[in-house]
Amino acid sequence: MHLMNASLPPTTSLTFLEKYTLGADGKRVYTLKKVVDGKVSKSAHPARFSPDDKYSRHRVTLKRRYGLLLTQQPEEASS
Repeated sequence: MHLMNASLPPTTSLTFLEKYTLGADGKRVYTLKKVVDGKVSKSAHPARFSPDDKYSRHRVTLKRRYGLLLTQQPEEASS
């Protein structure tokens, strides 16, 4: 989200990075602050995607080691 500020030159824009914390009910509460009530807020934006992923092999190796791959998960019982 880009907002133009009247006191800045026309070529300058401000970018606000939306963040969130979890509320008491477990739902996301969005904010622009880095710390809310003593808790560090998390980024509400996904990580950048790169088709040239240098670390994919390492992530798959770790997931396989700890049984976290989707193919290693038990199948859900069908109703």
